[in-house]
Amino acid sequence: MADEQLPAGWEKRLSRSTGQHYYLNIYSKESQWDPPDKPAEPNTGPERVQASHLLVKHKDSRRPSSWREENITRSKEEAHDMIKAYREQITSGKAQFAELASKYSDCSSAKRGGDLGPFARGAMQKPFEDAAFALKVGDMSEAVFSDSGVHIILRTA
Repeated sequence: MADEQLPAGWEKRLSRSTGQHYYLNIYSKESQWDPPDKPAEPNTGPERVQASHLLVKHKDSRRPSSWREENITRSKEEAHDMIKAYREQITSGKAQFAELASKYSDCSSAKRGGDLGPFARGAMQKPFEDAAFALKVGDMSEAVFSDSGVHIILRTA
């Protein structure tokens, strides 16, 4: 089997500990014992991003309280309406993202103008992560719904 044809993006290697062959995805560096049946996908996009967000929680949020309100009773629809209004203020130039996040975000990142710092895939809830990684630097998301509430995300790096 020395002339085994592997799909693109895979290498066959020999385990020093077991003496068995294994297969390495050259992009993700993940390995597996079974021969791969499809090409490895190149990692597209950055490994880390930096973003700020403005979070509005609602009564069905994972933890319906924040530094601003001890007991959040607004509906998901009300939270969505608030996010849309904040986004409109930012896009129209009436307010800056960091200014609104500092005043109105239900996340503790509000004290940093919503800045979450750099983060890698797997660090945030999936809907948030997907939206943040899909943005270009300087772009702002539409409303993003997660278990925490409703967000707008500004990709900063």
